[in-house]
Amino acid sequence: MRLEVDITGKTFNSAAGGTHEVLAPVKFALQSGEVGVLIGPSGCGKSTMLRIILGLDRDFQGQIARPPEARIGMVFQEPRLLPWRSVEQNVRLAAPDIADAKLAELFRILELDAHRSHFPGELSLGLARRVALARAFAVEPDLLVLDEPLASLDDALAGRLRDEIATLVANRPVMTLLVTHSIDDAIRLGDRLFFLSPRPAHIIHEVPIAIPRAKRSETELVRIRAQLAALPLESK
Repeated sequence: MRLEVDITGKTFNSAAGGTHEVLAPVKFALQSGEVGVLIGPSGCGKSTMLRIILGLDRDFQGQIARPPEARIGMVFQEPRLLPWRSVEQNVRLAAPDIADAKLAELFRILELDAHRSHFPGELSLGLARRVALARAFAVEPDLLVLDEPLASLDDALAGRLRDEIATLVANRPVMTLLVTHSIDDAIRLGDRLFFLSPRPAHIIHEVPIAIPRAKRSETELVRIRAQLAALPLESK
């Protein structure tokens, strides 16, 4: 299983008739079991790139290659749960054939056991994000796309949820593409980091992290942070 992204350009036409370039050439590939992280300034085109990769926007130059049978799991910036359905119903709607044992294991890892019958309006933001993750993993995705899944959470809760994401990714050889502004999330979860320029976005640095996630000690994380801090982030 392999994802190949080769976007040569993306433009928008404004209401005034002008043309705005959103994406410059962007090219990378992900293998099964690999976590790629997109890091870039707000408004640089990350969400547009995700829509292209997911096949939701076909008005671009270039090509996206992924196996046609690939199952896709998506976690948006907002949880996007159906308010009239319970936690369990929201998850089963995405994966109606999921076995009870697999669903129970997902809920255990994400600490949702006590909330199966709750409705979205009864959940905190952190719990709602857990339900969105459960829904994405319940489909047993080949490609998992996470669009800032930890945004607006406090550090402690974000850290716990990040660890839960790492556990879920480790349990299944899924290609994962994470968008984040957090260097801490990037270096704890990612295998390859792609630093993007301001709009029109292109990759200015690709940084591999060879140490497996489970073996990244705090000392190693400090070293990686220092390495990233020394990178020139101006557009090349």
